[in-house]
Amino acid sequence: MDYEMEELVPIVGKLAEKYTAHESTSITYEKAEQLMGAVLYCIHELREISENAPSLNEKIPAQRAYEIGAEYVKKKTEKALDLYNRILPEFCHYENKCLHDTFVKGIPEFFKWYDIRFEPQNTIVSLDYPLMKDISEYTGIDKIFEFIKSIGLEQKFLKLFPEGYVINVLSKDNGNWKESMDNICETVFIHVIGHIILGKSLTVIELEEDDYSYMQKVFEQTTLEEMKKQLATALDVFVKNYYENDGELLNYLSGAIGSIVVRLKNAADNKVLANII
Repeated sequence: MDYEMEELVPIVGKLAEKYTAHESTSITYEKAEQLMGAVLYCIHELREISENAPSLNEKIPAQRAYEIGAEYVKKKTEKALDLYNRILPEFCHYENKCLHDTFVKGIPEFFKWYDIRFEPQNTIVSLDYPLMKDISEYTGIDKIFEFIKSIGLEQKFLKLFPEGYVINVLSKDNGNWKESMDNICETVFIHVIGHIILGKSLTVIELEEDDYSYMQKVFEQTTLEEMKKQLATALDVFVKNYYENDGELLNYLSGAIGSIVVRLKNAADNKVLANII
């Protein structure tokens, strides 16, 4: 929903009054920009709400759109915090400092300082730990909620394996995995993909030279698109068998298959698959 500037300025004015506790409507240009950003952020939330409420697709007064959006931001923040608190008790960082510091230290700082009313667009924390999906288009609670949901899915995927198993895979991939800023779920996922290609049990961590030779031939004889399709089908079966057909987890992992297959293909072309799997 797009609104003209003259429809938005009065909303910013009311917000400015609340910001100054009704003592003045005089604020700096920077603060006015911030408050306008807050108004636009909340109105933008209507796009997400309208997916479940078709009636909101019709244009409504800007003030009403802002109020609905602001309430949605508040509820989303509560949901995000609730999800975070449910993940945290069993959260495992597998000795990776970046994951630990981002999730255990960084996220609470966001909730501590997040200004729902006057600056909901501010993400506050840097989220240094990379995900297996791109959330760069998001800001504020939208970005934090996406991050928390993604970490929850990664934790679910990793919990299939004993902690020692995951650490073993990580340490073999990178001896400095504790300080690494790579996504540890992707490392284990690539390990799983390799075993799917080979048809080997996941209990086998060490691969033999013959295994790499076999994978080399597979990538030489299969196009990227064919490989993506084959792995997508295998992943679907894998998630059904081990994760009770969790659709969200399947979508999350599936989104990473394309880039992983390209990496594996490049590694095969350069005969360095052992450096990745």
